[in-house]
Amino acid sequence: MKNMKFWMVAILFIFFGGMSVQAQVMKIADLEKYAKEKYGAKWVDAAATIASGLVLDKNESLTYQEVIEAPGKTKQQLYVNLNYWITATFKDKQAITLNDKEAGCIIVTSTMKGIAEHTGTLNKYSVSITPVIRIDIKDEKIRFTYTVQNYDLLTDISGGWLSGLTDERTYGDSKRKADDKTNSNLYDEQWEIARHYPFVEKDPQKRTCAKALVMTHAYSNAFLDKVEEVVKNGLVGNEDEDW
Repeated sequence: MKNMKFWMVAILFIFFGGMSVQAQVMKIADLEKYAKEKYGAKWVDAAATIASGLVLDKNESLTYQEVIEAPGKTKQQLYVNLNYWITATFKDKQAITLNDKEAGCIIVTSTMKGIAEHTGTLNKYSVSITPVIRIDIKDEKIRFTYTVQNYDLLTDISGGWLSGLTDERTYGDSKRKADDKTNSNLYDEQWEIARHYPFVEKDPQKRTCAKALVMTHAYSNAFLDKVEEVVKNGLVGNEDEDW
């Protein structure tokens, strides 16, 4: 009976936990709280501090890499535990773009929507990111790599501060309006991270890109925390061979 209760709790954790994140490691509100607690609420200052310790890769992408040690755990054990967690977390199966047990490699590509927003005079836009997360697995260790090259922009041309004062819509014909039902995964434009603040000081989108950088950085840390927990302790803490 005790074991049955444990597995019922585990199943509820996987089902409701996975559903609540909706193919994300955490919700935007939780990520923003996490970012503020870790780096402060002044986005421009926080972005400058974070960037001082970052180096863009050869493709001018923001890339983080870390090796996590897992003494005593085999490649197969690590693969099963990580695959278990990733499958439970990312309900959108298309998010898992590679899952190769023999090679010991899992790649996840999933969008984190609305990490930053800005309402201007005429337009309102929302910033999202789609990190490419690669996990390479060997006996007793894994290597975690997280890469983002662009911020993805959805722009509402009827969402600015003056949008209610004028009916003129001759500008930005390629952008969306508030009631546009276009696929939200098709973005109006992309901003290369290397071409914006804090990597470029004079940036018209400075405040927005500052928050986007901090949130992107925070998401990498949040994801790494989850992976490290799974590597060291499993998903529900009962994945050992003694059963």
